[in-house]
Parts: sequence; structure tokens; C-alpha cells
Amino acid sequence: MLLTLSSATEALASTTDPVSQALVAGIIIMVFVLLARETAHRVLIIMGAVALIWGITYLTPYRLIGFEASQAALDLNVLLLLAAMMAIVGVLKTTGVFEYAVARILDHAKGRPTVIQRSVAWFTGILSAFADNVTTVIFVTPMAGQMALRTGVRPVVYLLPMVMAANIGGTATLIGDPPNIMIGSGADLTFMQFVENLTIPVLFMMLALESFSRRYYRADLAAAPAATPAVETPRILQPDLLRWGLVITGGVFLGFFTHAMTGMPVAVPAVIGAALLLVVQDFFYLRTNRPTEHERSHGILHIIEKDIEWPTLAFFLFLFIAVGAAVQTGMIDTLATGVIALVNWGAATMGLSANGTLLLAAVLICWASGILSAFIDNIPYVAVSIPLVARLTAQLPGDTEVLWWALSLGACLGGNGTIVGASANVTTVGLAEKQGTRISFTEFSRFGAPVATITLVISSVFLGFRIYFGQWPTFWGGLVLLAVALGARALLGKK
Repeated sequence: MLLTLSSATEALASTTDPVSQALVAGIIIMVFVLLARETAHRVLIIMGAVALIWGITYLTPYRLIGFEASQAALDLNVLLLLAAMMAIVGVLKTTGVFEYAVARILDHAKGRPTVIQRSVAWFTGILSAFADNVTTVIFVTPMAGQMALRTGVRPVVYLLPMVMAANIGGTATLIGDPPNIMIGSGADLTFMQFVENLTIPVLFMMLALESFSRRYYRADLAAAPAATPAVETPRILQPDLLRWGLVITGGVFLGFFTHAMTGMPVAVPAVIGAALLLVVQDFFYLRTNRPTEHERSHGILHIIEKDIEWPTLAFFLFLFIAVGAAVQTGMIDTLATGVIALVNWGAATMGLSANGTLLLAAVLICWASGILSAFIDNIPYVAVSIPLVARLTAQLPGDTEVLWWALSLGACLGGNGTIVGASANVTTVGLAEKQGTRISFTEFSRFGAPVATITLVISSVFLGFRIYFGQWPTFWGGLVLLAVALGARALLGKK
């Protein structure tokens, strides 16, 4: 029996020949074409793609990915994190805290859409640097939707800059984006190394996002009412539940921050917090209500049915399997290996110096990672790229630590290019659709692709300074330029 099971396992091992890789590449390309044309719902498209992959695997000689490997490809950490944070947000919504926050922000901004757009983006970017960007957009998306409704602008005017800011801000720290966690572990980089190297370029990117967003949506912002009538700040409906909710949510974030010490994946504190908050919700409900049939549906069943975005989770589930096929067949490995060959060829052809060769390698890694991450989930891509970058750091002269920053910048920022490029993108689109706002693949890319390009250009400039001038001159020089840019913005704002 053991021999039979072993033989079956070996028979279902993925084939890594060029035909298998071409089949997976063709299916993934087909998925993005169909998503771009909006031929069907995104869940149906990716589900059909996985069905085709499995059909080829079990009915032809080309083993793209078997069922057992598909299970291994699923990122349970991401799926449970999303579900748990959706549940936490669902409970917090019942307290009226989002409506309260919307009213306060609107009052502070005096109803000016440009100020609101900027405030939402910066708040999201800063929060994403210290919390997972998916968690951040789960919290901010409902508030941004309410602000759009109050100010009379299309929700995308706030939502798209918001999700771009989440991905940009998450790039600044070790815990801000899952690829950074993987890179930090694989390259033995600390939290402070990420802050010291990536904070300055990320701040420049946030300023660029602010400027681009204002120009891109200038017609929407100009058409909005000059001022929103003052509204009475709504009261908190369940202050006791809100207090407990904030304490529990704070504990969840503490779990995120201390994951390096506790060893807990981010999904663990999120699930613990969601379970505890649901218990607290029922406790307060039963203090004033009898356990009737309504009670059985108001709490956890209501959250599961109404607040957890199951289509989004299903999309992630099937996307992980499709990308797993690309990993298992060696398709991603082949693409990434091409970067190494291209560096060696470019250096030999152009007769580059040591720094020139290092810059070429860094820029190629950054842009290749950015382009691929726009179409392929960056988590499995980074998992394959880490050993390849490690090989390159051993082969090239100079301060090759910069190659890790190139990988981080490319993988985290390229995801802004398409809906499926980052987990935060898919989550935001799903939550927005649930609120009645449909964001198409094309609309997202028309805004996101230029943002991704701008941030990758800034990344390339940073990598050049980092290689030729070193870490600290680049840091302090960037800080001075940043101060000048902020001062110039303040002066222009007064005119």
C-alpha cells in the first residue's frame, strides 16, 4: 500500500517541460484577457481556469498541478486573515463607529473632496506601514465609501488612491506587506533596515500619488459641491461593544507587530480576535434580548452571510491554485532565471563597471518583479525569487544588499498595476462591489498602471543613489529633498 501511494504521488508530480510551462502561461494570459474584457464574473473566470488546469493534469500527459499540490498552494494565512478581519469590521460597523468617523473627517475637511482624497490616502499609507495592507483597506473602504456618498463624488475618486496608498505604504516596513516578511526572513533583514532604506522613497511615492490622483480626478473633484452642508455627528450606537471592540482590535494589531517574537502567523491573532469579538457581541445582545430565533441569526450568522465577502475569498483560493501551477511547472523559475542571464549579457555587452553591473541587476529585478507582480500574485513570485536573488548577491561585487530592496520595491509596487496584482486590490474591489460600486479591471488599470510606473521610476532613481552614494548619504539627502518638496507644496497651497 505504501508503494502504491508513493507511486501515485510521483505520478502526479508536476511536469516541468516547456509544453507544460507554455500551457500554464497560456491559461494565465487567457485569465487576464477575460478579466480585462469582463467577459464573466472574475470568480467564474478563475474557477474555470483552475478546472481547465486540473482537466489537463489528470487527462493528459502534462501534469500542471495535482490536487495535493493545489492544497499546498493555498495560502491559508491570507484566506483566514481576510475572513477574520471582515468579521471584525462587520461587528464594529454595528456600533456606528464608521459613520461617526466619516462625520468627523468631513467636518475637519469642511467637505472639500480634494482634502478628503489626500487625507484618506495618507491615513491609509501610514496605517499600512504598521499593519497588513489588506487589514487596512478592510477598515478604510467602508469609510471612504461613506465619504464619497456625503460629498457627491464617485467612490473610485477616494477608493483607488486609497488602495494604491495601502500598497505603497506597506512597502516601507517589514510587516507592511507579506512579500517583505518573506524577504526579511530569507535575507535576514531587520525591521529597522527596512525603515532606514525604504521609508524615504516611499514618502516621495506618496507625494507623487497625491499629485497624480488630484490631476487624474480633477474633473470629478471640480464637479463636486463647493462645500458639504454640516451634518450632525451621529452618536455611537453601542459604546460598550465599541470599547471592547477597540481593545480586542488593538490586541490583534499587537499580535501583528510581535509576530517575530511569538511566531504566530498574522491569521492567528486575527481569528482569535474575531472569535472573541463575536462572543462579546452576543454577550451584550443577550443582556437586553431573549435568545429567540432572531438572536440566532443576528450575530455570527449575520456576519458570515452579510459581512464576509465570500466571492473575494473564492477568487483568492482559485488564484493561489493557478499561480501554484506556474510555480510547480517551473514557469516562474524560468522567467526569473532569465533576469540573471540578462544581467550577465548586459554587463558583458556594455562593459559595465562593478557599480554599473549592480545597478543594471537592481533595475532589472525591480522592473521584472513589478511587471510580473501586476499579473501574478507577488507572494509565490517572491518565494521563487528569493533563492535566485541570493545567488545573484553572491555573484556580483559591491553592496549587493540593494538587490533585496529592488525585489521588495518591485514586488510590492507592481501590484498596483492591475486588480489581481495585490491582495489589497482584490479585497477593496470586492468590498466596494458589495457597497454598490463596481470597479472594472480596465478602470482600475487605467489609474493603477501609471501609478505603478511612476513608483517604479522613483524606485530606480533611489536604487541608483543607493548604489553610487551609499545608504546614509542617500537617506539624509532624500530627507532634505523631501523637506524641500513639502515646503514647496505648502507654499503653493497658500496661493
